[in-house]
Amino acid sequence: MLNTLSGRFLLLTVAFVMLAEVLIFVPSVARFRADYLLLKLERAQIASLATLATDEMISAELEKELLANAGVFNVVLRRDEVRQLVLSSEIPEPVYATYDLRLQGSWRLIRDAIAQILDPQNRVIRVIGNPVQQAGLLIEITTETAPLRSALLEYGGRILILSALISAVTAVLLFLAVRRLLVMPIRRVVTHMTAYADAPEDARRIITPTARVAELREAEDALYGLQTQLTAALRQKERLAQLGGAVAKISHDLRNLLTTAQLFADRMEGSADPVVARAAPKLEASIRRAVALCESTLTFGRAEEPPPQLSRFPLRRLADEVAEGEGLGPGGPVACLIDITPGMMVRGDREQLYRVLSNLLRNARQAIEATGAEGTITISGGEDDSDWWIKVGDTGPGLPARAREHLFTAFQGGARKGGSGLGLAISAELVRGHGGRLELLRSGDDGTEFVIRLPKTVGPTDLQ
Repeated sequence: MLNTLSGRFLLLTVAFVMLAEVLIFVPSVARFRADYLLLKLERAQIASLATLATDEMISAELEKELLANAGVFNVVLRRDEVRQLVLSSEIPEPVYATYDLRLQGSWRLIRDAIAQILDPQNRVIRVIGNPVQQAGLLIEITTETAPLRSALLEYGGRILILSALISAVTAVLLFLAVRRLLVMPIRRVVTHMTAYADAPEDARRIITPTARVAELREAEDALYGLQTQLTAALRQKERLAQLGGAVAKISHDLRNLLTTAQLFADRMEGSADPVVARAAPKLEASIRRAVALCESTLTFGRAEEPPPQLSRFPLRRLADEVAEGEGLGPGGPVACLIDITPGMMVRGDREQLYRVLSNLLRNARQAIEATGAEGTITISGGEDDSDWWIKVGDTGPGLPARAREHLFTAFQGGARKGGSGLGLAISAELVRGHGGRLELLRSGDDGTEFVIRLPKTVGPTDLQ
């Protein structure tokens, strides 16, 4: 608790509120003491006026009762420059100190109040003040300090209890406010950072700035920029690493292709033999394969896929567009069947998913065409509690064992002769950017089937 931002803020809040209450407590106690003594003077004046109102001497019992009611030992009034002892009784001990309320300032009142609280001994003091209602020039009493100290302690206790309650309520309210306005947004940023660190390729885990506090919004914007750049850099680094590992193989294959083309070119250059007519198509095909391989390699090396722009759209319409774009339909040597309900909606980047489905359909069509027989490609879709899924299956000859071992690795997962294996690698990367997976379900003599799984959750905010 003490090692958290909330806990430390709570302690600081309590400390500062208590400090504020102490600054209020001390003047309050000093003012209470002054009011207490003024009330003593007022009661003593009333008792003395009762004596002065009669010309006869009052009895000792009545005088004692008046002094007891006023809580003093004697009362002295100064009227017309004459100092008169109006009421008197025996003082148990010498006067310890004299306090003139007419002359004391704030600091002196505070000092005397603190000293009174700290002194447990009952003492006799003299108090001087102005009579009320201008009933004389001065009034002077002697009284004991025990009742005064008891009243001060009782009043101070009430002030301290009230201060503690105010401090507790204030601390709790501030704690909840800081937790809501600062701690929870900070924790959200930390959650995004942790989630992003676990899977930096998952574009869903890039934070979306939403904070309303200016400083936190700046931090979220900075984190968003950092994560976006880092994700792009990781993809670029991964691709460049794969590109570097494939350079030797590309150079070797390209050299063989171009050597073959050169041999045919030499024959065409030095002879008018009819063989030239048969060699020309082979030369063209060899050069075309070499150019295609070079272009695919360069495109993969410099590609920077943007984060997916998620939106909801009907899956059936997308599948129809992909099939139409690849020249596939219900009829023809390679038929395409779509088993998706028209009302099924998915969330994803429509353009990127188009590319993924297009790659899968193209690979399936080429695999079937390579056998020279007719075949069928099936696109189906569905959903469960956590994912949407899209399956692409065919009736082709299946994938070679070597291709299955490195299916989603660039330059190693090609299933057909002359292929670079970039299509499936890029498709898998695009699906990972959605937080999903591209998997091979089966591959054998009866055909091949892939599945695309797209999560229904949006990102790390669902974990909070």
